[in-house]
Amino acid sequence: MRDFRQVDVFCSEALRGNPVAVVHDAEGISDDQMRAFARWTNLSETTFLLPPTDPGADYRLRIFTPGAELPFAGHPTIGSAHAWLEAGGVPASDDGIVQECGAGLVRLRRTDRLAFAAPPLLRSGPVSDGDLADVLAVLGLEVADVVDAAWVDNGPGWMGLLLRDAEQVLALRPDFSALHQDVGVVGPRTGGDTACEVRAFCPADSGITEDPVTGSLNAGLAMWLAGTVLPASYVAAQGTVIGRSGRVHVERVGDTVWVGGDASTVIHGAVSFP
Repeated sequence: MRDFRQVDVFCSEALRGNPVAVVHDAEGISDDQMRAFARWTNLSETTFLLPPTDPGADYRLRIFTPGAELPFAGHPTIGSAHAWLEAGGVPASDDGIVQECGAGLVRLRRTDRLAFAAPPLLRSGPVSDGDLADVLAVLGLEVADVVDAAWVDNGPGWMGLLLRDAEQVLALRPDFSALHQDVGVVGPRTGGDTACEVRAFCPADSGITEDPVTGSLNAGLAMWLAGTVLPASYVAAQGTVIGRSGRVHVERVGDTVWVGGDASTVIHGAVSFP
């Protein structure tokens, strides 16, 4: 039996964020067992905590969607760090936590909440007219509806779309059966406690049509827009359309983007792998 936690991330109110399943002490679990367990939990991500192979890391993390393994993902990073600390994990350095994953070493800091330093983008820059046209057709948008578009891929393959405002984002009703590209959409908001509304559509690899609250996407969007279109420090809302109250705390400090959120353990138990 192995220790298991299900952690709600990016919301201070339990059951209104994005859950991640975390398996502790995962040495000896095969790749096939990890994939099968991730399919069974049917969450956007399931993670496995392992001893680090890099001497600079506190632990190693493997991250699975129901359909694939990811090199990096945001809410699993925060949720797994929370679970590791709650289980008695002690960082080697007072400066914070260092996670080893497929994307390399990811730094986390502990202030009012956990936050990770956004990893470098694997793909950035403008989106071609052809790639954009395919996605707009699925989202029911015209070219004139889009303020800007860019690749903001830090692992999951995100294409980012900037729309005029939050209301336009909330009104989207994608044809998920025709969507074959992971897309993140953001629209600024005037007034209130959040600076923008974000939605993440990712049926291509994960099998999840709309992710409730997405750290990797918000990290990529912030590297693109924070300090220009959006403030250098802001809170993004996500999950509104599907009944969640996600709040992603973003801060740009020089060239580093920090993405943080609240986390709470909802389920704690044990799991066995046959």
